[in-house]
Amino acid sequence: MSSSARAVPFHCPFCGEEDLRPHGEKHGQWECRSCQRAFSLSFLGILNPQHDPTSGRRTAP
Repeated sequence: MSSSARAVPFHCPFCGEEDLRPHGEKHGQWECRSCQRAFSLSFLGILNPQHDPTSGRRTAP
């Protein structure tokens, strides 16, 4: 996979079906032909393995 390639979802997050198509003009927008829902996916960032997001504290290495 090249550095410009983008991952695509395999299943609808609402119904679990695989009949997905690109939706809209922006990257990351998808539509499910099975349940007729449109959704958007985005990258939030890289997790810090030493940070516990539920407590806001760092964990021991």
